Amino acid sequence: MWRQLRSALGRLRAPPAALPAMERAVVRCVPSEPKLTLRLVLPDGSARHMQRDKAEPLGRVLARIAANTAKGNAKAAKKSKKARAAGAPAEEAPAEVSAVRLFSRDGEAVAEEVPNAAAWQDGAVLHIGEARYRVERNRPALTELRLPRSLLAGFPVCPKVSAEFAAPQHCLFRWYREQRPSAGGEAAAGDGPDWVETAVAERVFIPSNALVGLRLKLQCTPGDGAQRYGPPREVESSGPVEAGPGACIFDSRHVYTRKVCGEGSVRAVTYNILADIYAQTEFSRTVLYPYCAPYALELDYRQNLLKKELAGYSADLICLQEVDKSVFVDSLAPALDAFGLEGLFKIKEKQHEGLATFYRRNKFSLLSQHDIAFNEALLSDPVHKELRDQLAKYPLVQEKVLQRSSVLQVSVLQSTSDPSRKICVANTHLYWHPKGGHIRLIQIAVALSHIKHIACDLYPSIPVIFCGDFNSTPSSGTYGFINSGTIAEDHEDWVSNGEEEKCNMPLSHPFKLLSACGEPAYTNYVGGFHGCLDYIFIDRNSLEVEQVIPLPSHEEVTTHQALPSVSHPSDHIALICDLKWK
Repeated sequence: MWRQLRSALGRLRAPPAALPAMERAVVRCVPSEPKLTLRLVLPDGSARHMQRDKAEPLGRVLARIAANTAKGNAKAAKKSKKARAAGAPAEEAPAEVSAVRLFSRDGEAVAEEVPNAAAWQDGAVLHIGEARYRVERNRPALTELRLPRSLLAGFPVCPKVSAEFAAPQHCLFRWYREQRPSAGGEAAAGDGPDWVETAVAERVFIPSNALVGLRLKLQCTPGDGAQRYGPPREVESSGPVEAGPGACIFDSRHVYTRKVCGEGSVRAVTYNILADIYAQTEFSRTVLYPYCAPYALELDYRQNLLKKELAGYSADLICLQEVDKSVFVDSLAPALDAFGLEGLFKIKEKQHEGLATFYRRNKFSLLSQHDIAFNEALLSDPVHKELRDQLAKYPLVQEKVLQRSSVLQVSVLQSTSDPSRKICVANTHLYWHPKGGHIRLIQIAVALSHIKHIACDLYPSIPVIFCGDFNSTPSSGTYGFINSGTIAEDHEDWVSNGEEEKCNMPLSHPFKLLSACGEPAYTNYVGGFHGCLDYIFIDRNSLEVEQVIPLPSHEEVTTHQALPSVSHPSDHIALICDLKWK
């Protein structure tokens, strides 16, 4: 049998000059996996999915294909014989073994000793008897295509697009809307909806008010930017487009941020977006935000507002706090990716929410990441030995600091237009408790020591942008320490939780930091509290403020009593400023 197969493999010596229409042989071969896969439909109509070792000689795969083809031919011959015996007309089906060879795209026969990984190249042609198969190696393919559950008129619909051997920016998009039934007319039972293609062929679709009540459908064809496209997929929205809330608090701010700022400037945003795990509790609904309509606290609703708000800021850097992991993966990262922003995420393990930093891809590339959890770094990093030794004198405070799961996200970015320009972007969310001023001081001391190691030792003299929700007002010790570079051992914040937890430690840091947006009256406005807790600190030696985007008016913020509301997705307000290198 094997001698017969070997003989069959040698029958074809060269490919014909003119090839008939070709089927596809789809090959998937990636460095991280030991086997490659081959998918094709044999001439008898049977589909084959083969997994073969990448180092295996090509001849063995061709022999297997020949054997499978022979089996298919034999089955077809058997059916033909039975049909003739029954008196039915049937075509003759050859039972012989088909010749199987692989030719390179240049028309040369590929030697049977060549390993599979090298043999199955894109554009090669597989011959099985008279049938021809064009080899498509690592063909672009969609692995996930999903639309948001909630669609609002006037708000961007950003699909989640995951692909292999393709990139969302090279995919083709076609949007469809459901056909509105004619007056008094209903679709026949069991019939699907009729779809009408829209004029939009972009990744992001903004439904108009005319589409309220209609569902959407998206067809996506994956592409790799080299004019190679894979099979398209379609996805339909689970529900119809709903009416939006009308004007939002952030709309007036978008007037200042319609365009991405120029090459020498950087637009930075910091924003605590209110994690779903905190918004969706009975305590939140009844105590923290009783004035907010329950539907406006729902995650899907708030995500619509948030995506429109962030996209409209045309930012180069966005630092977010209280980001649920699922929100980052399924909502924000896909949405902001569509607007040219790359996202990084650092989780707080105990809370299942964390920090996200986004940067504009055509302005920056990522050089390195240096994220830490404060408690872990304080315990083990030699950089913090001096602070660790001081804190050991106050075991009660030390225990409380080590119990906190607060984190620091640090990313070093490089300008794509001027590689000599690098920047250290830090993002954090400090301990929240009103009586936790001493805990925040220690956390910020760890943060600044860590940033010093990166911006002074690893990347000497690169400028720093330090964003976050510091849970500290301008009168606090934490704000004063960041701003001035020192904190006295007798500062009142060292006894913020009483004499029992008193710790007296003088601290210092080497940076000259400035609050780029100044000291607004408030960045957090809820029923029982309002104050300035969020900041964008910049290195005043290297950066200067070009403009600060005005905050919403007090009348806008209190339209629905406080935040969040039907027109604002968080209890915080984003800070936005344009910076430039000195």
